[in-house]
Amino acid sequence: MAVTEPVAGGAYGGAHAAHEGILRRQSARESAARTYARALPIVPVRARGLTIEGADGRRYLDCLSGAGTLALGHNHPVVLEAIRRVLDSGAPLSVLDFATPVKDAFITELFRTLPPGLADRARVQFCGPAGTDAVEAALKLVRAASGRTGVLAFTGAYHGLTAGAPAASGGAGDVRVARLPYPQDYRCPFGIGGPRGAELAARFTESLLDDPKSGVPLPAGMILEPVQGEGGVIPAPDDWLRRMRQLTAERSIPLIADEVQTGVGRTGAFWAVDHSGITPDVMVLSKAIGGSLPLAVIVYRDHLDVRQPGAHAGTFRGNQLAMAAGTATLTYVRENGLAARAADLGSRMLSRLRESIGGLPCVGEVRGRGLMIGIELVEPGTDGAASGGVPAGGDHPADPGDLEPIRIPRQAAPQFAAAVQRECLKRGLIVEPGGRHAAVVRLLPPLTLSDEQATAVLDRLTDAVAAVARDHLDHRTHHRRHHGPAQRTG
Repeated sequence: MAVTEPVAGGAYGGAHAAHEGILRRQSARESAARTYARALPIVPVRARGLTIEGADGRRYLDCLSGAGTLALGHNHPVVLEAIRRVLDSGAPLSVLDFATPVKDAFITELFRTLPPGLADRARVQFCGPAGTDAVEAALKLVRAASGRTGVLAFTGAYHGLTAGAPAASGGAGDVRVARLPYPQDYRCPFGIGGPRGAELAARFTESLLDDPKSGVPLPAGMILEPVQGEGGVIPAPDDWLRRMRQLTAERSIPLIADEVQTGVGRTGAFWAVDHSGITPDVMVLSKAIGGSLPLAVIVYRDHLDVRQPGAHAGTFRGNQLAMAAGTATLTYVRENGLAARAADLGSRMLSRLRESIGGLPCVGEVRGRGLMIGIELVEPGTDGAASGGVPAGGDHPADPGDLEPIRIPRQAAPQFAAAVQRECLKRGLIVEPGGRHAAVVRLLPPLTLSDEQATAVLDRLTDAVAAVARDHLDHRTHHRRHHGPAQRTG
């Protein structure tokens, strides 16, 4: 399916030249650390809902949505109206942490959506402007409240790029972090996946906490994502989340839920922790809560509120336009049942993707929750099983037949994911690769996605994946025809 054609004649020539000039100047003047612009050479000039129009006149369906920031898509009328009301009122736009009617309305609406058991005993802190700032505030909070220093985090996690957040995400930092296995099916750390793999992950965590020789002292807190986004769109099993809540509660370890990307209806519930019914001690919120503008907060149980004034601040934590846009977004999602809509539409999209491309040799797994969808691209081949295994029932199997075989997934193929992104862009669809090996093509469409738009997105995506699969097959056939079958070595 081709993209919308640009305007014809000299107008297109001028637009194309302006487009290319802007991209050249960006490359010459901006940091080498830029990311999205490298793989997506688009110069957005207008946007509405799902659609972006570039400076060259081409239109694209945006399933990146500002990395999940745009719950209602681009420039939704209720968001624009909320921003205009503040601008026309003469109210100050940045007020540090002063109380304002705009902030009061935002907090009231936010508390209305919180999990049961949290809103009636909650405190909120505005951290601003990004989710990583809120993660830092959450880590400081639990360290101050517990008097302890260490943090439990999970493999594959992403919590931001500031000093403490990268430590919790698997990088360097001054916060001591113990890394725990995050349960998943396709690349299960124990090689089996499913409920058994999740149970082993929970037992590992329990043993680490209770073994006096584990080398991990009682931590200040545990931080987790109910669905790992940057880690590859990996939903945590609900039973495992309940176990984490139980383990932490029994040991007086504050549980921090990072809902920066999963919040505000994205996964098919207003907050992703709602699927499991748990109530964390701290919730880290950003992205969609600002209605497309920078806003980040932590919400936490009041018994943790032990810090002194100024323990964590930020110049832009009083962003009034973001609070107004956020109130409008939260209200619209709640009143229009968009979380339930995301659950239904996301389930149908997953089913279609599994049927249409799930059997292709380069597709390892199609997974997700709600409108948070990932397709893992792999090297073609057959998933294997290693010798040996783990007990299928009890801890002491009677014979080797009681062992579950350890599954070995196919090798991740980031080059295929990058190729799918390029093919999608040719077809007018914006997607993003992510995951541990950058081999997962991710979809984060707005929650306002219509059935017709979902069909268009899936048509373009499946066509792009099929094209990459064909190109690989053609290349392999050509290689064999001219060079013969590959020879094994070793």
